[in-house]
Amino acid sequence: MKVARVVTRQIAVPLPKPIGSALGQISSFGCILVFVHDDAGGVGENLVFTLNDRRTGVVRRMIEELADQLVGHDAGHIAGFWARAWKDINFLGHKGVPVVGISALDGALWDLLGKNVGLPLYRLLGGARDRVPAYHSGGLWLSRSQQELVEEAQSFAAAGFRAMKMRLGHPDPAVDIARVRAVRDAIGPHVRLMADANQGLNESQAIRLGRALEAFDLTWFEEPLPAWDLEGLARVAAALDTPIASGETEYTRYGFRRMLELRSADVLMPDLQRVGGVSEFMRVGHMAESHDIPVSSHLFPETSIQVLGALANANYLEYMPWFSDLYNEQLVFDGGDALVPERPGFGFTFNLDYVHRLER
Repeated sequence: MKVARVVTRQIAVPLPKPIGSALGQISSFGCILVFVHDDAGGVGENLVFTLNDRRTGVVRRMIEELADQLVGHDAGHIAGFWARAWKDINFLGHKGVPVVGISALDGALWDLLGKNVGLPLYRLLGGARDRVPAYHSGGLWLSRSQQELVEEAQSFAAAGFRAMKMRLGHPDPAVDIARVRAVRDAIGPHVRLMADANQGLNESQAIRLGRALEAFDLTWFEEPLPAWDLEGLARVAAALDTPIASGETEYTRYGFRRMLELRSADVLMPDLQRVGGVSEFMRVGHMAESHDIPVSSHLFPETSIQVLGALANANYLEYMPWFSDLYNEQLVFDGGDALVPERPGFGFTFNLDYVHRLER
């Protein structure tokens, strides 16, 4: 079967209430829904997005421009598409929007392949597990008051989550410490707690704060430094007992290879949108496994779960329900784990009636 056409749809997804992190305030998202059609009537679906609906049109145009590397080619030759697209974007560069364009089409191709052979992706990719530990990431924002943090953390624990993540970034590190202490006291010692600085610190600040937070048994301290400072991040990782998690802003196997060479992180966090899609996520996952390093997903829980289910060194699914209402199906949880869907492909299909209401 050959790819017949690529269709994109652009929508705006508002948040009920703005949220805040060290990266700034988020009030909405611009989403590009991607549909890859083959000449036998099959359709593969995927999603990429922008914060606050900024530059969404640029991303959409990139995807549509890269479709010429796909249409007319064998729909099952996904590695062939990836290689052609990688060569095609050489002049623009191998990071940023061009890679996001590849990711969008790559994911849709894998979804199409899974549907055509009747298998969920995690089985098609080799299969390692049918459930993945999940942490709730859809709250505990920097914009929350300390009392709101406590109440939200308790609600996540009551819902059955055995792990959750909060954000750091107050100008006064003593406030960050007090907020972590309040959440830890609220959820007790047996619920895992992660903390994300969203690239808001410099090296000395990260080491000082990281040492102060070691008393609260964090599962990891995430992205303390700007994403480009891999050498500084390696020094932070060496200075702290708490594991460092990073990589959501890194691109392709080459960026992650450098992270592994430097030992910049104890947990790698590929992002399906920025790493280069399912194909490159798997390459990074296996490369990390050869270094005995675990991987956790960043966002996209409905699609990331299939990739994590195929990796023996996957440790956590990030549950961020920003786009869950766009799908007909919902993730299922049991005992703090997310269950990998046994439906073909990603196992999630867009609710087109709802999508139409958000389209512009």
